[in-house]
Amino acid sequence: MLNRIEAQEIAERISSISRYVRFAGIINSSGRVVAYVRRSDLKPLLNTIKTKNQFSHLVTRSGMTSQFNKQLGHVKFVWEEREKVQTISFDLGKNIVWVSIDKNVVRSEVLRIIDNCLPIVKHFQ
Repeated sequence: MLNRIEAQEIAERISSISRYVRFAGIINSSGRVVAYVRRSDLKPLLNTIKTKNQFSHLVTRSGMTSQFNKQLGHVKFVWEEREKVQTISFDLGKNIVWVSIDKNVVRSEVLRIIDNCLPIVKHFQ
């Protein structure tokens, strides 16, 4: 179980990987943000209510996906490419690491971000 200091450390380490990381946060099993770092020069794309709904959806999806772990193995990460932003989520025990990245970043940079996030997440599992 992560404490707040560890959660904040994860968010800070991930946000420092690339200048294209918009937001790095740790979401608990209730869909609440435990710790985060947001790039200060950007306006959030979601308001408070929609952010809560996004994280609740993320937790629900993660829980539903876990029923296939025995047959398919555990999910390492999920990468979503949307029209306005790219997101990556990593399961971290009962928590989820959620990262948003600028939309117009080349895929090789997103893969570099993922490759640098994986050891951070693994360290705290």
